[in-house]
Amino acid sequence: MHKAGFVNIVGNPNVGKSTLMNQLVGERISIATFKAQTTRHRIMGIVNTPEMQIVFSDTPGVLKPNYKLQESMLAFSESALTDADVLLYVTDVIENPEKNQDFLEKVQKQSFPILVLINKIDELGKDKDGKKVDATQQLTAIVDKWKALLPKAEILPISAKNKFGVDILLSRIQQLLPESPAFFDKEQLTDKPARFFVTEIIREKILLYYDKEIPYAVEVRCTSFKETEDRIHIMATIYVERDSQKGIIIGHKGVAIKKVNTEARKALEKFFDKHIFLETFVKVDKDWRSNEKELDSFGYNPE
Repeated sequence: MHKAGFVNIVGNPNVGKSTLMNQLVGERISIATFKAQTTRHRIMGIVNTPEMQIVFSDTPGVLKPNYKLQESMLAFSESALTDADVLLYVTDVIENPEKNQDFLEKVQKQSFPILVLINKIDELGKDKDGKKVDATQQLTAIVDKWKALLPKAEILPISAKNKFGVDILLSRIQQLLPESPAFFDKEQLTDKPARFFVTEIIREKILLYYDKEIPYAVEVRCTSFKETEDRIHIMATIYVERDSQKGIIIGHKGVAIKKVNTEARKALEKFFDKHIFLETFVKVDKDWRSNEKELDSFGYNPE
């Protein structure tokens, strides 16, 4: 008996969806940083054993869109409600359970198994002022709120960062999966091509090293990917919306972009297990976040 199915991860921004995805898959498939709105695409990570195949899908954090890029991000999240065999709704011990009520109401209407994952339980035990409180009582109150909001769902406390509860979660997912042959080759780790992870890794470094609006005004395109037996030559273009942003990305005498290149190259060498030669260029593409044609060219199309 072989089991296989699609396990989709949804939730509000910054609750730890990408960290959980990476723990479940065992590889750094999704960007995971401290900044909200980090994940922009729907990213699949595939776990294979002889008896099963779990196709995990990480999605952007649910938000009310202010421009077309965010509309596309929300569409990726909503599409995860249409093809799931199991849904993982990730929350944490801090956020308001009723945040983004419209999306939550759509989750309530689904008939497939839903697991509500209360993440970051390692942060329990203190109140808003930093004073010690009973962690068990805190967790019980959170669980009760979620039981009222999603009465048909199972609720599991986890800490994705510390891997607490991840093995129990995997075991429960395996129990819920339907009998099915594998959907993908058993050697396949993700549905995304190599160029996609090049752009994600470069964008991750920009998210880490630049402040304010810069990371959210940036997109990356891999323009060349030439692989030999022992090395990969990569050329990538970093797009920003204004000339002033281009100057910030490059930095004084190119110091800032050099740091991004160095850190991205190290991460790419670890990801691909090969020597990497990386060249990056910075271009201005005004209002790319609101231009439907541009967004389509960057792959922001949930269909």
